[in-house]
Amino acid sequence: MRRVQLASLLVPVVLAIASGPLPGAAATAGAGNGLRTQTDWAYAGSFAKNGVTNVFATTQQTSCYRPEVPFFTVGEARGYTGMTACPGATTTEDIGTTAYPNQAGSVAGYPALGPMLVNDHSESDLRVDPKNPSHIIASSKWFASAEGYNHVLGFYESWDGGTSWPVQGHIPGYEGFTDNTDPVGAFDGYGNYYSLILPYQFAYAGGATGTGSKLYQKSKLPNAAMPAEAVTVAVRPAGAKLATDWITTHNGGPDFVLIDDNQGQEPDKQWIAIDANRNSPNFNTIYAMFVTFSFAGKMSHAYVSTAKARPDGTHSDWSTPQRLPSENASASDTYLLPHVDPNGVVWTSITNFPSRQSRTVYSLGVDYSLDGGMTWQGPLAVPGAQNVTIPPEAYDNTTFTDGIVNTFTVGTARVNGRYPVYMSWEDYGSGHDNILLSGSFDGGATWSAPTRVNDNANPNVDEFQPNLAAAANGTVSVNFYDRRLACPSKASSEAVPAGIARDTVNPHYAGTLPPYGASNYCINTSVQFYSAALAPLGHNIRLSQHTWDPQLNAPWRYGSGLFTGKDTFIGDYFGNDFAGTTSLTTSVSTYDDHGNNPNHFQQQVIATVASP
Repeated sequence: MRRVQLASLLVPVVLAIASGPLPGAAATAGAGNGLRTQTDWAYAGSFAKNGVTNVFATTQQTSCYRPEVPFFTVGEARGYTGMTACPGATTTEDIGTTAYPNQAGSVAGYPALGPMLVNDHSESDLRVDPKNPSHIIASSKWFASAEGYNHVLGFYESWDGGTSWPVQGHIPGYEGFTDNTDPVGAFDGYGNYYSLILPYQFAYAGGATGTGSKLYQKSKLPNAAMPAEAVTVAVRPAGAKLATDWITTHNGGPDFVLIDDNQGQEPDKQWIAIDANRNSPNFNTIYAMFVTFSFAGKMSHAYVSTAKARPDGTHSDWSTPQRLPSENASASDTYLLPHVDPNGVVWTSITNFPSRQSRTVYSLGVDYSLDGGMTWQGPLAVPGAQNVTIPPEAYDNTTFTDGIVNTFTVGTARVNGRYPVYMSWEDYGSGHDNILLSGSFDGGATWSAPTRVNDNANPNVDEFQPNLAAAANGTVSVNFYDRRLACPSKASSEAVPAGIARDTVNPHYAGTLPPYGASNYCINTSVQFYSAALAPLGHNIRLSQHTWDPQLNAPWRYGSGLFTGKDTFIGDYFGNDFAGTTSLTTSVSTYDDHGNNPNHFQQQVIATVASP
């Protein structure tokens, strides 16, 4: 009904903002592109015009846990508070009043003496239960110290389609590691939710009040009973109610997919997919993917391990990791993003860097398996995504770093008799970051010419971190972070809740601080919808009601005792999924919504909007 009511308003708006085709977006057979630019004014108003809703999920509860490694150094301006004692959790999680069972092997000085407050919530994933579209589980990094980059993974759960998030807390089972990282999850066909986790150990130079520099000597670990690094699983069984209701063991010990104690080598970039289609020959096969980096060989290799999910939330043993096909066996493969199509074919993107040491370009391809992960084929190259210019480590004007350069998904509706596969990626070839999109409608043999996703009229801004999802009816969404709107001006009503006055230290910004009205600085979240054949449906829609400042409370990614701010963090990706025809996104904001975020911590905001 809302679309009918707005129909009379849309025609003049579209005519006013259609200022011309986007550069490099010529029509392509099968792609149906033709997205045209829109003014910043029209984009800013698209939140209200499209009935977008925002819910600040992680401000609704107070979460605490006992870190394995404490770090109390406090950073300079921008709202930093350091690691602080728990003021009283409102979740039902185990906050660690007594040490967690997996902290029993901690050496002298570890773990922390008591529970600590979770402040920042960076990087996120979101999954809709295929058995119940009102049931959603999202996860993110759960920081106890932004200055020390000290975090585990946390989750937040909704049973009403994202309106409320009453169950929250850290994901238990691996608190005996310094950090748990890279949130990602998947539901099996029984309604059990699997979180694939990357736990690892390090200490700080100078101890709990030291410099923030991280020490990774695998012979001197804070917890002698835990491996240096691992890929692990925690399962939230169907019907779980409390924050503590997780299965974290397998065969009497931690649920390890991979253990790595080798100095100079580490696993990273893990991802998970589960075949939840009852009609698939590979129903309830779990695909756990990750890469292992070898610092001596300056390369990384991609692997997959599989298991079978069971109704009670347990699973079969993990298979021996199998090497995935690579475009260039002597270089660096990473960013595995597996998805299963309705036929039971499992696909994954695979990103290849010709040099691990000097990353200036990258190339994209896909691997796939027709037999439930027993054998693999590929990579099939995406022709328009070869030797793509990689974005800088930190974007213009700000200190936050970008990570995963691409996103991948499979289609749910046939096009020309086949299920499509879609790839979207960042391209910095113009000197600013743009998002491109391509699809294959013949099993990866050929791909549509890349089309630009972001429709900003001003080319001198960055759009980054695309995230693909496909609805059951075939609609495709590409969500991304967007810097086209200027930071709030000093006189505006948005300046105070956005916390702009706190942003007074920034070595990457040549303008006047605080950055009132700064261009290509503050952030929004956006979405662009497409048909299954990649015909654009309308224009970019603003998903964030409020523009936010990424410099506030941004975690220090690599650590520094000087706290002068070179590399900070908002996440390498964020969550995107569909519940029927409703698009749901979870992404970061530091905005103080209705006084619920006065310290301007990084919070997760759930955006919902009806797809066309």
